[in-house]
Amino acid sequence: MFLHRPLILASKSPRRSQLLREAGFDFNVHGLDVDESFPPEMPVEDVAEYLARRKALAGRHLVLNREILLSADSVVILDGKIYNKPEDHEDAFRMIRLLSGRQHTVITGVCLLGAEQEHSFSDRSEVLFEHLTDDEIDYYIRTCKPFDKAGAYGVQEWIGLCKIRRIEGSYANVMGLPVHRVYAELQHFR
Repeated sequence: MFLHRPLILASKSPRRSQLLREAGFDFNVHGLDVDESFPPEMPVEDVAEYLARRKALAGRHLVLNREILLSADSVVILDGKIYNKPEDHEDAFRMIRLLSGRQHTVITGVCLLGAEQEHSFSDRSEVLFEHLTDDEIDYYIRTCKPFDKAGAYGVQEWIGLCKIRRIEGSYANVMGLPVHRVYAELQHFR
């Protein structure tokens, strides 16, 4: 759709694939295993874009000619701290309890990489959770198993349908990819 070059999604995220597919993009998926550590002194607002760029550079070998590699990373930030993917049920419970009744930030960084050009950017959304009881948190974790999601939740699941009061910014960004920005940036990518 509107892109006359092959697009490669460098991500194992089924949600990013779903968003691109639903937006009409033709693309191939090539998941990469990349170390997601970052310098401890880095401002938390810069981490998602840094990691997206790191993933793109790890997949540079996939760009042979006219291909465009798209990589992304999302972070959940509360009180100046990043909440990554939970390690287990207990860790997910702790994270969601911290988010309960509060507003947090989701930043998704994106990197577009071609043979002769690299461009990265990020998008920011503010998410307000309703208060969740311990039983609701436990129910959500048991039924949705959010262990592959930053902040231990997926906006497209029960918690997003029943317990998110407000989102300022892009819903797709909270889901894992600011498709509106990706579309706009690809229109100018040479």
